[in-house]
Amino acid sequence: MMFNFPTQTMTMLNRDLDILMDIGIDQVTYYPLMVSDSTQQQVREKFGHVDYRKEEQFYRRIEERLVPTYRYSSAWCFSKKAVMIDEYIVDYDEYAGLGSGSIGYLSGTCYANTFNIEEYIARVNRGEMPIMACRNFRAEDQLRYDFLMKLFGMKLDLDYLAARHGVSAYRSLWPEIAFFQMVGGLKKRGNTLYLTKKGQYYWVLMMREFFIGVNNFRDFCRVELQGRN
Repeated sequence: MMFNFPTQTMTMLNRDLDILMDIGIDQVTYYPLMVSDSTQQQVREKFGHVDYRKEEQFYRRIEERLVPTYRYSSAWCFSKKAVMIDEYIVDYDEYAGLGSGSIGYLSGTCYANTFNIEEYIARVNRGEMPIMACRNFRAEDQLRYDFLMKLFGMKLDLDYLAARHGVSAYRSLWPEIAFFQMVGGLKKRGNTLYLTKKGQYYWVLMMREFFIGVNNFRDFCRVELQGRN
């Protein structure tokens, strides 16, 4: 499901939630609208302006209606029982992107496969990697990436992060952690950080911006492909 469409009202959202509750489905994922830079003008012309001031109101209503019937699997995924969620970026440190146009993250490098299906097949058949663009993350960026992704799953083990990166995670991420604690978005118990109810929306906002960046990256790859053709 998605929320914060330009034409969406609270009445419309409540009706969607009524249907979901009546169906009694095991898991619901509610994504905020994520519009890439290249499509913002098209969305405005066809549907109107995206009002991010309504986004938190919609998110809070989703929480009110789904919890406690559902529990949080991530900041935007709600489940009735412990199941594998679709957010592989939360459960796994790295992931391989397989297929035309897919994105992967391995050994600190984010990469995108070619969007040309024929080229993808030809490269694979030749035993070549079908990658058309990639970006290497610096060590500090890899740490911040893990900070963002793991906390999106509601909690973060600082000892695990320190062992993975070979540095003191709390010391290295002190500015980010201190800021979110100051605004009431995080609480710390022992060496584990937890999202507060207030912090859950902050992380939805951050993930929205992250995936807009991913969409921009995909758009860049498509433009590069068109330029070569």
